[in-house]
Amino acid sequence: MEPHTALPETLQRLGELIRERGLNRSDFLDPQILAARTALPESTIRRMLNGRKPPADTVNERVGTRMQALSTAYLSRTGKRMSDLATEISERLGISEVWARSVCDGKKVPNVELLHHLVGFFAVEGGESFFTAPADEALNRVLLPEVKRLESPEPDPVAALLDRYGVKSTDLRLHGSLSREQLERILEGVLRSVLPQEGDTKQ
Repeated sequence: MEPHTALPETLQRLGELIRERGLNRSDFLDPQILAARTALPESTIRRMLNGRKPPADTVNERVGTRMQALSTAYLSRTGKRMSDLATEISERLGISEVWARSVCDGKKVPNVELLHHLVGFFAVEGGESFFTAPADEALNRVLLPEVKRLESPEPDPVAALLDRYGVKSTDLRLHGSLSREQLERILEGVLRSVLPQEGDTKQ
């Protein structure tokens, strides 16, 4: 699935993969978790998961709403007060505490340079677009890696075991293609050489 895939296609594919693999839908599409990861209102997440469009907003409104959500989550996680957060941002970014608090409250919109520093302060993924992207793009950014992970083939247990013992499959196939049975016999030999056999005693 390409990175430019739109949210409806991402949700459709993710739903198919969840059903195919017999997975729990809530493990991937929990509105509360997705709201925290995107700094979007949970109600907006639920709308989009139900196939509805998110509420219309402006870029400034997005930045303010997400800054407020990030700040609230930070305070909940750390047990600090808003004044503490404002002081930290003020000292780190070189702005006044009054301005820092207004930004954290979502009342003031930071300029591009400040937004760049806030990306680092809150350790968010996606750069400045974390704050400015439309809601559907923000949710899509979070869900696409899950689709990619589920679409990836299961690791080859034979190759994994060979790698574990320093044997490369390309080495084994150097003089021709080996059948599954031949590989199994080789692996049996490898295992017998490293695992204790019945009747063996420790030296």
